[in-house]
Amino acid sequence: MSAPPPNFAQAATSHDLQRHEKVVLVADLVDSVGLMLKDELGVIRRWGAFIGQVTLNILPANEGRLVKSLGDGLMAEFNGAPEAAACALAMHRWLDESEPDASEAPMRLRIGMHAAQVYEDEHDIYGTGVNLAARIAALAQPGHTVMSSAVRDGLTDGLDGELEDLGEWYLKHVDQPLHVYGVRKAGQQPAFRTEHADPAPFRPTIAVMPYASRNVELEQFAIGDLIAEGVIGRMSRTQEINVISHLSTSALARTWRTLDQAETHLGADYVLSGSYVVTGHTVLVFSELASVRHKEVEWTGRAKGELEDLMQLDSEICDTIASECHQALLEKGAQKALVRPLPTLESYGLLLGGIGLMHRSTKSEFLRSREVLDALIERHPTHALPRIWLAKWYILCATRGLTGDARNQASLALQETRRALDVEPSHPLGWAMQGFVQLHLMKDVEHALESCNQALDRSFNEPLAWLFKGVAHAFDGDGAQALPAGQRALDLSPLDPLKYYYHSLMASIAISAGQYESAIDFAQQSLRVNAAHLSSYRSLTIAQSLAGQQDAARATLALMLQRDPQFTVTRFAQGYPARDRVPAYLEKLKDALRAAGAKES
Repeated sequence: MSAPPPNFAQAATSHDLQRHEKVVLVADLVDSVGLMLKDELGVIRRWGAFIGQVTLNILPANEGRLVKSLGDGLMAEFNGAPEAAACALAMHRWLDESEPDASEAPMRLRIGMHAAQVYEDEHDIYGTGVNLAARIAALAQPGHTVMSSAVRDGLTDGLDGELEDLGEWYLKHVDQPLHVYGVRKAGQQPAFRTEHADPAPFRPTIAVMPYASRNVELEQFAIGDLIAEGVIGRMSRTQEINVISHLSTSALARTWRTLDQAETHLGADYVLSGSYVVTGHTVLVFSELASVRHKEVEWTGRAKGELEDLMQLDSEICDTIASECHQALLEKGAQKALVRPLPTLESYGLLLGGIGLMHRSTKSEFLRSREVLDALIERHPTHALPRIWLAKWYILCATRGLTGDARNQASLALQETRRALDVEPSHPLGWAMQGFVQLHLMKDVEHALESCNQALDRSFNEPLAWLFKGVAHAFDGDGAQALPAGQRALDLSPLDPLKYYYHSLMASIAISAGQYESAIDFAQQSLRVNAAHLSSYRSLTIAQSLAGQQDAARATLALMLQRDPQFTVTRFAQGYPARDRVPAYLEKLKDALRAAGAKES
């Protein structure tokens, strides 16, 4: 719950606003949407009983005033920190002691407290301190309270509760980090939303069940396990999904009847299942991806091939199923992020949707991805991943020409990667993205390579670290080092839904290695998927020109100029990250552009 903006004009018509030092308490009902979906009337009744208890007993006992109560939260004010802390603990305690029966989900609060000068009248309170208290509440674990240092300074450890120093954290629209603390009763678990409490809010878990046979021959029943095992192996190589092991899904398959069983026994968010028909030496496979929570079919697909293919290490049938399923998750997340209010989506759905929208060709979808990432950062301020992808958004914003201040975009992007690494210093993708910022926006090849190596020191299998490292060497014209790094990135990301982006950067890498035909192929593959990606046109023009295909190069340049009419050789050189390191290699690229007909300036 966040406070609505104050209507000062209306408030001033009755009497002047008064300014006082107050402790503001904001309490949010955890997962109110999910609770309502399960039992709307029951939640309304229980929330009403809670508000009645707060109004009649808890607030009067602690000298507090209820400012407002909404359907999923409340706001109260106090003259002192001890009273506010006692009220917070009493609200948690009342909900704990009034647990519903087994058929009802428990209700939990997140509470945030901040002490500040606020404006107030008989109906409401106003000011930045009110909004800050709401944002602090988002840092708390369900059933816990987090507060600013201004509140903590008024409390005594052991007397007002057990206090916990949670360090400094960044909040939305707050330039400087805020030092926050937790307060809990004796013996309660820590109040902060740590990685242990919320391990992977951005990675959906998928259970791939053995496929069922539509044939009657007993010897063909094992094919279903073979398909599932192959798909699991391929999906396990992507970073965006947690995949349940084949042994676990096979064990459940003996008694599996409903989606709820997959959630209960495997903790799955999605179930991929299907059937197959064998005709001679050919197998036809039908697949279905279902959401466990919503009981909805998210995707269906068909794949056909030779039975012998399923025995191969790189089965085309299993590759097709895994990649189409993965792509469907990304597209579904993007579509939901476009049409649904952001707070109603699961975090992993939001992240997949935000990443997908970021790489769409239209400006409106690209800008929507920023809203998605902002919502995730507000919901999960202690997680690095949304900030890492926001840094990527700033890079793409600059490279797409959507801002006139690339230096400011570089500063904002670097700020997000640093915040992400403050939260998770060993996050390999955080280091990789920092290297990308240093390379593309700061034109600092040396430090970009250092950051990529830091990422690989922490995870030798981080594909984007290898990709960005390869690009950095490519800008230096060092194809001997660029090509193996880029190839390793491709090998580690066989199902990446943003493969067009890998192919675009691989085109630059192949050019540095003198493999112009490969560069042409990579660039064309990239443009087939995303026809708006300008760097793919630049690489394709250069590769075609260097390969002696001048007519094709001129045609590609004409397509690029339709999207970027201001492109010139001079502007290309000015934006080249290694322009001062490899003048001879840069001149070679400029000559290729000139030969294709690009204007000098």
